[in-house]
Amino acid sequence: MQTSVSGLSSGAFMAVQYQVAFSKTVRGAGVVAGGPYYCAGTLGYAAAAICMGMVPFMPPNPNLMLDAAQAFAASGQIDPLDGLQNDRIYVFSGTKDTVVYQQAVDATVDFFKLAGVPAAQIKYVNKVPSGHALITPKYGNTCPANAAPYISHCKVKGTGYDQAGDMLGHIYGKLNAPVAAPAGQIVAFNQREFVDAGSGMAGDGYLYVPTSCAQDSSGCKVHVALHGCEQSVAVVGNDFYSDTGYNNWADSNRLLVLYPQVNASTAPYNPKGCWDWVGYTGPAYATTSGVQLAAIKAMVDRLTAKP
Repeated sequence: MQTSVSGLSSGAFMAVQYQVAFSKTVRGAGVVAGGPYYCAGTLGYAAAAICMGMVPFMPPNPNLMLDAAQAFAASGQIDPLDGLQNDRIYVFSGTKDTVVYQQAVDATVDFFKLAGVPAAQIKYVNKVPSGHALITPKYGNTCPANAAPYISHCKVKGTGYDQAGDMLGHIYGKLNAPVAAPAGQIVAFNQREFVDAGSGMAGDGYLYVPTSCAQDSSGCKVHVALHGCEQSVAVVGNDFYSDTGYNNWADSNRLLVLYPQVNASTAPYNPKGCWDWVGYTGPAYATTSGVQLAAIKAMVDRLTAKP
C-alpha cells in the first residue's frame, strides 16, 4: 500500500475525506490547514465558519465527526475505520493562518486519534509563524502571508522549511534526498474520462512523472496533491504543480504525483474553486461514492493498475 494524499485548505479537507473513505488503500495523509472529516455534515456552507475555526470558543466537535464516520463505515459507504490503524498522518497549522484557524486543525488531530490512528503515527506541526499556505524552503510569499498563490517560504530553526519533505518523510519513512531541479515531466490528462463537467472538476488534471517511472512504472508510488481554493491552474498557473516541492522528492523516490483540478463554477455553486467538503456535489460528498472522491480514486486506480 504505497498511495498517499495531501492538500491545503479545501484540498486538506478533501485529503482527510479521501484518507478516511479509502483507508484500506491509503498509506497516509498530509493535512495543511484542514478541518476534520465530514465537518460540514449536511449543513453545507452554513457550517463553514465553525469548520474553519472562525467562531471563537466554538471549535468543530470531533466526536460528532467520528459518529458520522462510524455510521458511514457501518453502512458500507466508506472503508472500515480499522483501515486507519496503520496509517501515518501529517498535520500542519500555521500560527498566523487567518483563513483556517488552529482550533479547527486541532480538531482534525483529535478526530484521527478518536478514529484509531495511534498518537505516535500523527505528526502535528503547529508552531511555525506561517499564514494560510503550503510551505517551501525558498519559494513564494513571506512566511506570515495569507495571500495568493498560497505558497510561502519559512524558516524553522534557521533553515528553510521543506514541508513536502517533512510530510512525505513522515508518511513513507526515510527517503532519498530531493533533487535540486526535477528532471521528469508534467503531463496533462483529460479528467472527463473520470468525471463529468457537473462535478465542478476542471477539464484537465496534471501528473508529474519522474524519468525513472516513465521508463518503468512498476514499483512507483502515487501521491495525490490537492490544491486549495483559488489555487487551481486556472488561477495560479503552474505554481502549485511546479513550485511546492513535491516533484523534487518525487524524482529521487520514484513517486508519481497526481494533481487533480477543480475550477470555480456557478453550477454547482463553487465560486472560489474549492474541493467539495460542504456538499455542493450532493449529500454523499464524503463517501466512496462522492463524485469528486470517486473520480480521484479512479485516477489512482488507473495509475496503480498492473500492466
